Amino acid sequence: AALLQKMFLAGAKNLEAKKEWINDLNVFPVPDGDTGTNMTLTIMSAAKEVQSLENADMLTIAKAISSGSLRGARGNSGVILSQLLRGFTKEIREHKEIDAVILAKACERATATAYKAVMKPKEGTILTVAKGISRKAEELAETTEDLEVFIPEVIKYAEEVFLTFASPLLRRGDIQDIVRAASAVVGLVDDVAQKHHLGRLSAVEVKRYLASAVVEELGQLLQIGRAH
Repeated sequence: AALLQKMFLAGAKNLEAKKEWINDLNVFPVPDGDTGTNMTLTIMSAAKEVQSLENADMLTIAKAISSGSLRGARGNSGVILSQLLRGFTKEIREHKEIDAVILAKACERATATAYKAVMKPKEGTILTVAKGISRKAEELAETTEDLEVFIPEVIKYAEEVFLTFASPLLRRGDIQDIVRAASAVVGLVDDVAQKHHLGRLSAVEVKRYLASAVVEELGQLLQIGRAH
């Protein structure tokens, strides 16, 4: 429970540090400039309650995360984040310790709760990444009990899921928005992974992928221009 408390607070601080960067994304499904602000207000509301706890057990921490995020939810992004946290904490609250199987079930419940909370879910958003995470977590839970293997692999797959819809988004919005989005995602999860010695993501591989995607899209645009 104490480790969960520390990890949640660390994640909240990392999100707050990237707030303005996330605000600048403006990609999909609605171009706006407050996603980072809304998500930060939501998670910091939960962090405030979690930080005030002393010698808390799993149930108390889970309730603080869920109630704090629900009360502090702002905007669509904040509501989705609060529902992800609500589903996740519902699964872990009855356990004294969390293993790979419990984490996988928590990820699945988080995803299901978030999808149900959105009237018209859109793929190519945080919901798609959450679904990918839950599927990968379920798969890994059958092969390893080592969280130092489990968590980095889930994070790596989340990155891969994001990149599968990053390229199509290049056709919808500004190329720089996609580059910032990928950088923000990699930066956030890598910060948490490093802090808790859970392994590093390959930023070089991400940059190579983005570079090839940008070249491909620009090539198609040039071909269209020549055709006209």
